[in-house]
Order: sequence, then structure tokens, then C-alpha cells
Amino acid sequence: GDSDKLEVGDWTVAIGNPFGLDQTVSHGIVSAKERVIGAGPYDDFIQTDAPINPGNSGGPLFNVRGEVVGINTAILSPDGRGSVGIGFAVPINMLKEELPQLESTGKVTRGWLGVSIQDLTPELARSMKLDTTHGAVVSDIIASGPADKAGLRQGDVVVEPPPPPLQPAATSASPRTAPARTPDIRVWFMANWADSSMAEFGDAARRAS
Repeated sequence: GDSDKLEVGDWTVAIGNPFGLDQTVSHGIVSAKERVIGAGPYDDFIQTDAPINPGNSGGPLFNVRGEVVGINTAILSPDGRGSVGIGFAVPINMLKEELPQLESTGKVTRGWLGVSIQDLTPELARSMKLDTTHGAVVSDIIASGPADKAGLRQGDVVVEPPPPPLQPAATSASPRTAPARTPDIRVWFMANWADSSMAEFGDAARRAS
């Protein structure tokens, strides 16, 4: 299937082996996408209320057309014993990108900028005297990382000419592997909130995991 086409509210079906009960089927809806749950630096989960219990991990999450859109992975539970309607699955599109790399090289290479960013809110835009909220504010720079070497500095506003639009800020590490397949990564940014410049990220922006 294509997990990018999933929308919040779509019906899902989870199949697994909860508590040793073979071929158990449960159903629910997509509660959220791109959910960050603190499982690691590359969080990008589908949240569903289809009951997922111990034994479901590794089982498929289907859409209503019978296409696999995710791999059931984790639950949020007060006692850790069973489902309370908050389950998480790895998007199948992420696996489609990672498996060929694992098969050919034994590792996954991901995009990495070496920055911490935050959303450019209307309040921040006003304080910076900007007429747009399209972009993200660089809140921290990792020393000697790709962004540092490319000239980005704390307080810069990263923008990107459409298409595609810059996604809401979450992390400087990309869970998707597309940057690893491109010869260069280019990011337009507004240094000191005014002058438009371009930073280029080369091989330093690729990190194996």
C-alpha cells in the first residue's frame, strides 16, 4: 500500500498474535499521522485506535482495500499490559525505502542537518518583522554538523521555495531516506531575518544508522 495516502479518520485493520491468540483481527481508525512518541530520533508513526496488544508487534496494519499501510509497533498504556486504544505503526513507505538499503549494504543512510528547529509561529514572525509564517526557526546548531559547516546560525529562518512546502518543525533528523540519494541538499534561509542566502549540504548530511 501507500501510507502517504492515509488520512486521519480512515479505517484500519490490525492482525497479529496478541497474548498468544493466533490470527487475531481488530479494527479502528487512523487517529493521527507523523506522531512522535519518543521512541528514537526518527519517530514518524501512524496512530490508530485499532486494538494493538503484546504479540501484535510486527504484524500488518491494513487499509480497507486490504493493502498493508503499516507495521504494528507500539502502544501507549498506563500499565503496559494491554491496549487502551492508542497504538502506533511504522508507515509502510518508510520500510519500502529502508529495506533495499538493508539488503544491499546492511545499514540505512538518512538525511541529517544537525540543527534543532521550531515552527515559525505568527508571534515569532511578528517579533522578527517577517510577513510570512512559512518556514522554521533555527533554535540550535550542532557544532561541526552539516548545518554549521554550511553557514547556518542560531536564529536563522529556514525557508524553501515551493514545491514542496517546508513541513512543520519536529527534528533535524529525517526518518525518510531521500536525502541520502541526492548529490546535494540545498536549503534557502534568511540570515538575520532579512538577507536571503542558500546553504548547500553535501556528504556530511548523510548519516548511517
